[in-house]
Amino acid sequence: MAAVFIGSGDVTRHELQRWYRRVYPGVYVPKDHSCSLRERIAGAWLWSRRRGVIAGIAASALHGAQWVDDDAPIELIWSSTRPPRGLVARDETLSDDEITAVVGLPVTTPARTAYDLGRHLPRGQAVARLDALMRATPFSIEDVLLLAKRYAGARGVRRLRVALPLVDGGAASPKETWLRLLLIDAGLPIPTTQIPVQENWHIVGVLDMGWERFKVAAEYDGDQHRTDRRQYVRDQRRLRKLAEMGWIVIRVIAEDKPDDVVNRVRDALLARGWRP
Repeated sequence: MAAVFIGSGDVTRHELQRWYRRVYPGVYVPKDHSCSLRERIAGAWLWSRRRGVIAGIAASALHGAQWVDDDAPIELIWSSTRPPRGLVARDETLSDDEITAVVGLPVTTPARTAYDLGRHLPRGQAVARLDALMRATPFSIEDVLLLAKRYAGARGVRRLRVALPLVDGGAASPKETWLRLLLIDAGLPIPTTQIPVQENWHIVGVLDMGWERFKVAAEYDGDQHRTDRRQYVRDQRRLRKLAEMGWIVIRVIAEDKPDDVVNRVRDALLARGWRP
């Protein structure tokens, strides 16, 4: 028996109560089993009587996008006025060419997934999710815009059109997306992501984002840079080498104030000859 199943058939009510727990109405898992995101998605589909289509953030995860928590709400395109806790049901139009199959489940295509993410999420969250989807499975912005044209009167299309030009699959984390948007919104030139720096045909490092013309870069340091000693040592050696090659690398941590980050990057760019 699969870990997630519909509680009918070979299992009696007594067995369900004793050995299993309910994750959604009519859908069960063994009592001591901790559901993965994929199992929760499968359970949501079973709850819809195998009629719903996985959409939104859950669909992006099935397409390979990272940074989706196991307890993230599961979105379905399916008609239901009262979905259970942890599920979001959207009664929306969906054409056959907007559905694909992933691990045996009906899922919105990458383009339709991007279309939904861009419409239903605030700008910053939308761009971060779209960046992650683009990094995992590159989709065509033009295809997403065609969907926006197909459903011109749909809710959130204007929000989608604002987010799409900002999508960059080079962002390796939501924090990198946040940093990029912070710099763009401050009026700085749009940075290039994932810049390879070479010396004598050898890669010295790949910078999160920056401006190669001015040899200025900005990088977000996650916790692994602080807690992993090996990573810390590698980073320090890499930074020394980049400095020898003339790069200014602005390191950003969670405790930094946004205004301070912008000022540091702006000062570095001005020092290198950039003019607003």
